[in-house]
Amino acid sequence: MSAEEEENAAELKIPDEFLKAKCLMNCEVSLILEHKYEQLQQMADDPMNQMSQVFEKSLQYVKRFSRYKNPDAVRQVREYQLAEFELCVLGNLCPETVEEAIAMVPSIKVPIISIAALYTRGRAHDDEAIEKMLNDLSLIKKFE
Repeated sequence: MSAEEEENAAELKIPDEFLKAKCLMNCEVSLILEHKYEQLQQMADDPMNQMSQVFEKSLQYVKRFSRYKNPDAVRQVREYQLAEFELCVLGNLCPETVEEAIAMVPSIKVPIISIAALYTRGRAHDDEAIEKMLNDLSLIKKFE
């Protein structure tokens, strides 16, 4: 992205380094931190001695705010044709209505006319497609 172009996440006008980055939902971070915690438990008699306060608080936070609990549910959510950050915002916040989803992630509705389309799977969706996606995400959460 050139210096003259203004960043605008609503239109997926994001610097290249962010377009290529992998975003994680809280549930994915939770799975990673829980795995690390298990490794610490195996390595020491008292794993709490090895865990920093930041690690503990981070683990508590992502566990509390994770919308999906098992890896299969995470894989199902990841199958949607969205840009990385769109997927993470919707996966973390789980909006219930199309209006909420568009307010949180305007780029799912706005036609994409930028270099971002080359780096992301994101594309504009109509209200019906957004509603179906929200219903599907809700079902994944409900039946996991």
